[in-house]
Amino acid sequence: QQISWTPLLVLGYLFYLLLGAMVFQLLEKQAETHFRDQFQLEKLKFLQNYTCLDRQALEQFVQVLMEAWEKGVNPEGNSTNPSNWDFSNSFFFAGTVVTTIGYGNLSPSTVAGQIFCVFYALFGVPLNLAFLNQLGKALNAHLLTLERWVQKPGRAQVQYQFTILAIFLTTGTLLFLVFPPLVFSYVEGWSYGEGFYFTFITLSTIGFGDYVVGTNPNKHYIPVYRSLTAIWIVFGLAWLALVFNVGADLMERYLQLKWHKSDLSLAEGDTTKLEDEPEQPRIHIPS
Repeated sequence: QQISWTPLLVLGYLFYLLLGAMVFQLLEKQAETHFRDQFQLEKLKFLQNYTCLDRQALEQFVQVLMEAWEKGVNPEGNSTNPSNWDFSNSFFFAGTVVTTIGYGNLSPSTVAGQIFCVFYALFGVPLNLAFLNQLGKALNAHLLTLERWVQKPGRAQVQYQFTILAIFLTTGTLLFLVFPPLVFSYVEGWSYGEGFYFTFITLSTIGFGDYVVGTNPNKHYIPVYRSLTAIWIVFGLAWLALVFNVGADLMERYLQLKWHKSDLSLAEGDTTKLEDEPEQPRIHIPS
């Protein structure tokens, strides 16, 4: 009887989530407590230095700052800061909607904008999936062309398939994961680790919003900076989606192969057991 590997996959998935929760709690909770205590201390020092303010007035001002940040207005700088809704930034935001990245640092504040965003995403997300699907097929076709080009007589099939996969992964890693953080580090002033973190979180459509390009009011960006970033995101999404699909396919095949071998072992064991056991006398029950 064939054993399904689906329960193992479900258990492994739940275990992975639990493991992630425990590790994140272990790594981040203490730092959060430290930052919270430090912030409360800074508020206390501020009240001590400016005795004309009371705690309630300070809390109201902090609330104003939080509301401004939620509306996409950076509290730093002044009213001359570049608009978050010029064409370049709006193009970038539209890309984050249809790709479901959703950084969360910027969102429509008007009722009309929110309603339009709903219908725009309703039709835009399937359109984006269809576009990425076609882009993935085009990349796949180029891979097949490259595979035929490197194939030589006498070379093992597994060997050149592995070569093609290695070329695909190496080229994509350089173009979408290694070189872009260098650009972001130079333009945004981030460290390379922060740039790499932003790159992967963006292309995987996780999109926390803690790092977003083109949002520093103290820097002057070229007008097409965020638009070029949006184009990079689209092609990076297609590449990383293929990588994830290959990884999921390999994992699924591995699990199926493992369970298939287990089924064969059980079947062989049962056959051997039946062959080794002496034949029992048959009892004839007359009708």
